[in-house]
Amino acid sequence: MILKPARDLRSTLAEGLGKSLASLLIKTATAGLTYLTYVVLARAMDATEYGLFAFGLSLATLLSIAASMGQQTAILRYWPEETGAGQPDRARAALRAGGAITILAGSAITLGLVFWALTLRLIDGSAATGHLLAAAALIVPMALAEYFSAALRAQGSVWIALAPRDLVWRITLPVLVAALYGVGLSLSGWQALLLTAATLGLALMLQAIATRHRRLLLKPGREGLGDYVQRRGGASRWFFLGTLIDSAALNVDIILVGLMIAPEEAGHYFNAFRTAGLLTLFTFALTLVIAPMVARHYHAGDMRKAQAVAALCAWGGFVFSLVVFAGFVLFGDRLLSLFGPVPANGHLVLILLGVGLLFDAATGPSRIVMMMTGHERAYVRIFGGLMGLGMLAQLALIPLFGIVGAAAANMGARIVAQTAIALWSRRHIGLDTSLLGAFRMGRLANRTGPVASL
Repeated sequence: MILKPARDLRSTLAEGLGKSLASLLIKTATAGLTYLTYVVLARAMDATEYGLFAFGLSLATLLSIAASMGQQTAILRYWPEETGAGQPDRARAALRAGGAITILAGSAITLGLVFWALTLRLIDGSAATGHLLAAAALIVPMALAEYFSAALRAQGSVWIALAPRDLVWRITLPVLVAALYGVGLSLSGWQALLLTAATLGLALMLQAIATRHRRLLLKPGREGLGDYVQRRGGASRWFFLGTLIDSAALNVDIILVGLMIAPEEAGHYFNAFRTAGLLTLFTFALTLVIAPMVARHYHAGDMRKAQAVAALCAWGGFVFSLVVFAGFVLFGDRLLSLFGPVPANGHLVLILLGVGLLFDAATGPSRIVMMMTGHERAYVRIFGGLMGLGMLAQLALIPLFGIVGAAAANMGARIVAQTAIALWSRRHIGLDTSLLGAFRMGRLANRTGPVASL
């Protein structure tokens, strides 16, 4: 009898690691292809046009997350929760409704951005608005790509969830950009954004074909939408705020630099941030898999298994991040030089951003744990409040210190915010998402009562 819990934990870890390795393979390829895409674009475009592209892509990414209305997080929680409770019809209704909400909200936000761009053009005929209009074309495809990926991962299909967007799209775009550059065509910022939207649309069509072949559920629909909003609307609002905060923490910096300094500086900061993002590659790959696992084990009362998958994510992500960070210290300038000339403070910006993300890896999947266990409100209040203070600090620091000020504020806010939510998770949920969580598995008792709702 003593050996059975140990075998269960090993089985849980093996399941998570096995799926995560598949996810890591895709995400490793994605990281390389994404990096290649930005390098090709930076080399093939004028510095100002590349800066406008970076600004437009960051804006479209942020608005597409807003368009998802938190549904990409909601389905990762509700699908395993409803199917585990023997309610497959409710799980399917949640999936259809989430897709419908994403399309409706995405269309509304797209029209809003188009209206803003046209208004700017009327006010100032010389204002550059082409990149804003092109960014609007990216909002719905990016929102659907994010939601469909989450819906398919919730159903256990990692490859179909990730491969079309993370492989097909990432391969097609740089190949087309390089081919156009090879025949003497250099893209402007808005043209590069439109090409990005078109190739993403192609990837979504291929994903839909593969989904139908595997008989997985993906089709949005309004059937049951009213009931879903009534039952889940309250929590979904907090999922929306949580995912919007996450996206803002990764994109607002670039938008502020573009607005407050110049498009060229936005391009430099964009390159440094995307390079620093390589630190979280394995952590992100792990969280793609463990999100439904955490929800399933926690809501079933199996705290040991929930802690096991959290510890796996923390240690796997941190070791990988530490190795990559050492590479940044030694070879950061060379990496950034792939994009073209490196500003004098480029390496420093990379290191500052890297320190913040390294701390992110050390504190583990605290965001996922809070979202999947029903504590999304606390996440929004704590993480959102602290990162919001960091963004306010950037408003003061960017005019004084440029992209170094933006990076320093981001690093400081991320360290404080990640520490705060990790400590909160340990105290209020009972799961230690940090590196120390690996030493608590043997001391945790499984829960037998129902989950308390906040």
